[in-house]
Amino acid sequence: MIDRYLAQIREHADPDRAAGMAAYHKAERRYFGVANPVINELTLKWRQELDVADRVKLADLLWRTDIYEARLAAAKLLTQARIRPDDAAWGLIRSWAPEFDSWAIADHACMAGQKRLVANPVRLDEVEPWTGSDHMWTRRAALVITLPWTKQNNPKPEDLARRERILGWAAGYVPDRDWFIQKAIAWWLRDLSKHDAARVRAFLDTHGAGMKPFARKEAAKYLPRVETPGNSP
Repeated sequence: MIDRYLAQIREHADPDRAAGMAAYHKAERRYFGVANPVINELTLKWRQELDVADRVKLADLLWRTDIYEARLAAAKLLTQARIRPDDAAWGLIRSWAPEFDSWAIADHACMAGQKRLVANPVRLDEVEPWTGSDHMWTRRAALVITLPWTKQNNPKPEDLARRERILGWAAGYVPDRDWFIQKAIAWWLRDLSKHDAARVRAFLDTHGAGMKPFARKEAAKYLPRVETPGNSP
């Protein structure tokens, strides 16, 4: 099943680009050097051709190759708001987390996971244990996969409760000195600040001193400036 799909990706291979990608991503795996828009076009066509069960099966096979572009394609095959039934898709995405080893693949997989969490927020119960993982990329994924809760303009009470739950995870990460973890905290707060600046300011008032300076600055990037007598025009 997988050979003809890999062949479609390989048709667009660029060895020079592949070498640059390998150096940039710093994860030891095979790279074809195929641009993301090409993967987008291919997976859009495959989604139209395959039913849900076959898409999940193909995504699993593509992921198992450990080829960079194949793993991106696996994630993109499952990045869709409406997948019914979606338990198998969610289970597959969740199973990938322990194998994350670079931000690009992890972020694409988490984008697929975001759709499944929004479709069924009860699945946050399955994400929460990631926050205690010994695997940094799994811990980071708990924040990346929950980014939809930073983007709601008019959240319902249950969504506000979920937001607070995830902010609790972020607060627990503050003592973690890993750059990627600090960046993930900042990313979550920065995106939330566009919709609830007051809540982000309160988080930073409580936890900001424990964050790395770059993360604190990034988190506050879009916060409105608070005027004081000393800095008023």
